[in-house]
Amino acid sequence: MNAYPPIADHGMIGDLQTAALVSSGGEIDWWCTPRFDSPSLFASLLDSERGGHCHLGVDLPSGSGTTVRQLYLSDTAVLVTRFMAPEGVGEVADFMPPLDSPAPRDRHSLIRIARVVRGTMPFSFACRPRFDYGRAPHVLAPAGEHAAVFRGPGTDLHVRSTTGFALRADGDDVVSRFTLSAGEAAAVVLTSTAGGGSAPPPPSLEGITGDLEACRSFWLSWLRSCTYRGRWQDMVNRSAITLKLLTYAPTGAPIAAATMGLPEQIGGERNWDYRYTWVRDGSLSVRALIDLGFHEEAHAFRRWLRDRIEVRETVREDPLQIMYRVDGDPYLTEEVLDHFEGYRGSHPVRAGNAAADQLQLDIYGEASDALIVGGDIGAIRGWQALSDVLDWLADHWDQPDEGIWETRGGRQDFTYSRLMTWVAFDRGIRAARAFSRPGDTARWTGARDAVFRQIVERGWHEKRQAFVQHYDTDVLDASLLLMPRVGFLSPRDPDWLSTLDAMDGELVSDSLVYRYDPAASPDGLRGSEGTFNLCSFFYVEALARSGRLAQARYAFDKMLTYANPVGLFAEEIGPSGEQLGNFPQAFTHLALVTAAMALDEELAGAAAGGPRDGGRHRPAIRALKVPAESTHEVPAESTHASHGSG
Repeated sequence: MNAYPPIADHGMIGDLQTAALVSSGGEIDWWCTPRFDSPSLFASLLDSERGGHCHLGVDLPSGSGTTVRQLYLSDTAVLVTRFMAPEGVGEVADFMPPLDSPAPRDRHSLIRIARVVRGTMPFSFACRPRFDYGRAPHVLAPAGEHAAVFRGPGTDLHVRSTTGFALRADGDDVVSRFTLSAGEAAAVVLTSTAGGGSAPPPPSLEGITGDLEACRSFWLSWLRSCTYRGRWQDMVNRSAITLKLLTYAPTGAPIAAATMGLPEQIGGERNWDYRYTWVRDGSLSVRALIDLGFHEEAHAFRRWLRDRIEVRETVREDPLQIMYRVDGDPYLTEEVLDHFEGYRGSHPVRAGNAAADQLQLDIYGEASDALIVGGDIGAIRGWQALSDVLDWLADHWDQPDEGIWETRGGRQDFTYSRLMTWVAFDRGIRAARAFSRPGDTARWTGARDAVFRQIVERGWHEKRQAFVQHYDTDVLDASLLLMPRVGFLSPRDPDWLSTLDAMDGELVSDSLVYRYDPAASPDGLRGSEGTFNLCSFFYVEALARSGRLAQARYAFDKMLTYANPVGLFAEEIGPSGEQLGNFPQAFTHLALVTAAMALDEELAGAAAGGPRDGGRHRPAIRALKVPAESTHEVPAESTHASHGSG
């Protein structure tokens, strides 16, 4: 067993309220319950000794010639780990029965099925939970040959096995060894409950087989809503399932990733907790979900977002904060788990996220667009709350903030933040006019035009011939790849093409894209980082919309080679192609979807006889500088790739 398997050597399973990672060695080394952001039961991914794990795999000596492969049952969240050896072929299927309901549940089951398809194979099992991030002791209460319960603070973990899968105590843990021949199977069910909860019934292979089929049917049925029929069907389907797995069903709130503490640089300090809902990430997902056909998921997030705006409960005085817990709780106090050594020594390991207290003005643009897209602006009280937010923004947009990348090196006048405040005013003005809603549109129009002029005059660097990260630097920033998508300019505007060329020469390495250069723009943290998968897919989309289709397709195809064997992406790619950062990252899979849709659309347009860019005859953005009294309107745009042609 590898103490710290590569981050990419994992698949994810989940029940839409929590999720677990399963390594290619058969190790569950990450599971928090009863929610994504609950303390962990298994966290050996962050500390191999103290974190806890559950192992189920073939029991053959090293050097036996065993080959291991992982796959998902097609278009489902059922993960299969295959062990192929001279003695035979064994498999472990892992899944969690979906809980797609509005009610939070205390009871969550994780099912593991071992079977042999050829020959005879020995298996070993060990369940070694460590409650509360490995900080709390537990008591083991065996209950016969096929049952045991681990009692921890506020949570019990019940272990139930089928015939042929005998359990025995190993100190305060449970282990087993058994042998199966071709056609035989055995299973174990791990069920977490609130402390003192009733024990689940004994499992049977027949019942578990039914659970497996029900899980498979759920995912196949859900995926039938997907309207994507493009060139990259398998990868888009896998990304859609991943996004669904990372969404908390009771509220519709998506989390950024299933994990916390996985490093952006091995041995570095950039180890954050991503088990929360970012307003930005969720908002940018809305149009993609709608275009994929998942209207229910898009509407559920917008309801969650409207609640945040109406309630206005934050840790600051601002009307919105950048992230919340999945139930809308704004308190995400950050602590360092000093007892954890971190993944391969990457310390500190942080739980909670202090960035929740940051000022990031871009979230108002993303939120406004998400609430207005598709002609659904919600109830009257919801509109009034959004109108109040825009009034607040009209007074506060022209100030430094921490920016999209949540830097801890001090506030700046970030160009991307200004860009998205322009979006907030623009979308609010359009909605008020289109739906005859009350609002101070004259004031919003003045603010929108002031933001526009400021970006054009101060966000543009004449020497670099590019839009830059903030007003007092010449540093480039990959977040600005979204400028055409949000409709600020045409993707064929000469100034945009010049900016894209500058990024291509400085931020792009073999089609992989860095967010920015931390050496040139210090972010308050030590060390470096890899390329950002999110930005690499944004780059593909920007290339496609700018008419550089051959380059875009080549970059996209190369990006897909960095996916792990089951099609999942972490946050970053390191120097040798390894996946880094929290895993799997929802934003990366969202960007993959939008890049695929943009490429499909542009390739279809080219095949039909020409570029799709309806704004290609407009004057350059620099020619649109207007006097202060003007109320010039930039033509309407959507934030989604398929409508981002300026």
